[in-house]
Amino acid sequence: MTTPGTEEPTLTVDELAARAGVTVRTVRFYGTRGLLPPPVIGPRRVGHYGPEHLSRLALIEQLQRHGMTLSAIERYLSQLPPDLSEDDLAIHRALVASWGPDSPEETTREQLDRRAGRELSEEDIDRLASLDALERTDDPDRFRIDPKVLHLGLRLLDVPIELETIRAAHTVVLEYTRSAARDLGRLFRDEVWGPERDHESGSGPERIQAKKSLSAHMQPLVVEALVIAFQRSMKQELRAWYGQDAEGAESAGGAESRESAERTENAERTENAERTENAERTENAERVD
Repeated sequence: MTTPGTEEPTLTVDELAARAGVTVRTVRFYGTRGLLPPPVIGPRRVGHYGPEHLSRLALIEQLQRHGMTLSAIERYLSQLPPDLSEDDLAIHRALVASWGPDSPEETTREQLDRRAGRELSEEDIDRLASLDALERTDDPDRFRIDPKVLHLGLRLLDVPIELETIRAAHTVVLEYTRSAARDLGRLFRDEVWGPERDHESGSGPERIQAKKSLSAHMQPLVVEALVIAFQRSMKQELRAWYGQDAEGAESAGGAESRESAERTENAERTENAERTENAERTENAERVD
């Protein structure tokens, strides 16, 4: 399994397949097609996979849900930079998933455990439910899952954050995304569509089709713009947060440097005083002689 907080490729092919919800044969087939980078070969010639392999498999799964053939997926992945991180791949998957219809699926507790790579606790299930990644059913061993959110939820299980904090963060995300959607929707209706276009689009089914056609062109642009803007805002916030620690370390380092300089200066003064005193004693002794 992958050690939390590291990027070490520690998953065997069996563990990778279980976590991704595919077969070992599928993993090996994707490798031969170049859809997955080769594993890191460890002792006894055992291949080890990392989080980026798991994220890439999740992206492939999402592309397949959109009806893309393996050849089309190959072309899609070949256009991506080869050194994309796990988080970069997750963002690509989120963008692809946003165009797919909501299609809840049912799964068992055993299947969930395999996807997580360990036995899930009730707290883990609560976390996933708080993120709307799954929903309990009358059968305690069966759940309805949202495949688009489950991968994210499982990644968050290893992050040391309290459940209440996750719920609060989820609420913040929902509130701001809904607010942004309302404001952008209003702008779309008033400015992009406008009364002039509304008048020219006819009526009934023709108008509905025209609106759908225009929104289909606008939606990916809006989502991409939101993702880019949010990424930049988060980077600015994190830099400011890291900067506080850096400034504190710099201040502490400056204080230590000043203390060290003062100690050195005092030592030099003492040494000079001793030299002067010794010189005076020698001079007085010579005079007596």
